[in-house]
Amino acid sequence: MTVTSRLPEPVHQAWDWQLQAACRGADERLFFHPAGERGQAHDEREAAAKRICASCPVRKRCLDHSLAVREPYGVWGGLSEDERSALLGPVTHRGR
Repeated sequence: MTVTSRLPEPVHQAWDWQLQAACRGADERLFFHPAGERGQAHDEREAAAKRICASCPVRKRCLDHSLAVREPYGVWGGLSEDERSALLGPVTHRGR
């Protein structure tokens, strides 16, 4: 008899949380900075993205996903790439 409880969940169940995201339908440029963006423009864009995240019903799942895959770009789960990087620390390479 096959034990299905040890199988991974179906793909749609792993990602269907995104359908509930507050950012769904928002301009993705709000969450990812353009090349060369600095200073006040950067801070204002990032703050606007974080305001959307603040009310998101799946914010924790989004943040957990971004941390698990070490997402290098954008605002995910209310944190910027620098904030996520500070939580995770440096990437270590085994065997080197």
